[in-house]
Amino acid sequence: MNDQTQPAETPAAEQQQTPAQPADAMARLAELEAELAQVKDRWLRSEAEMQNLRARTKREVEDARAYAVQKFARDVVEAADNLRRGLEALPAPREDEAELLTKLRGGFEGVERAFLAILERNGVAKHDATGKPFDPELHQAMAQQPPPEGVAVGTVIQAWTPAWTLNGRLLKPAMVVVAGEGVSETA
Repeated sequence: MNDQTQPAETPAAEQQQTPAQPADAMARLAELEAELAQVKDRWLRSEAEMQNLRARTKREVEDARAYAVQKFARDVVEAADNLRRGLEALPAPREDEAELLTKLRGGFEGVERAFLAILERNGVAKHDATGKPFDPELHQAMAQQPPPEGVAVGTVIQAWTPAWTLNGRLLKPAMVVVAGEGVSETA
């Protein structure tokens, strides 16, 4: 009889445990799925943050390379401006001028052309402002004058110095005279 009781008890014991096990398993599965979702969310956020960090670092390194010579370039464009001032200080060319003066002028102009070409190859650009609209990003207004006939207000009438940029970033603004409205002739 015991042999018959045991098989009868075993299914009864399984029946009592069987409903409890799937409920526990389902709860545990739901708990693990929720934990998995949290871990996946944290991982995705970390991955996005790392991608942003890599992009930001790459951008900073590229900027550092492109603008590392900014101070040096600013000093060099000062030398280019001085060379131009020296050329403008020479007397105007005349047919009867001394051959030495003609050769000096030609030599200095050649040096200036080569110097500007070297600067351009290295990302330094010269921008002449004369006749262009005033741009506060590139120009520094030193004076205003009444606009000459046919010139719009806000136009650069005269550039005392050119603007210089390094890879598109301003190195030195142009010193300019701007056509202004309501400016008297004596101002």
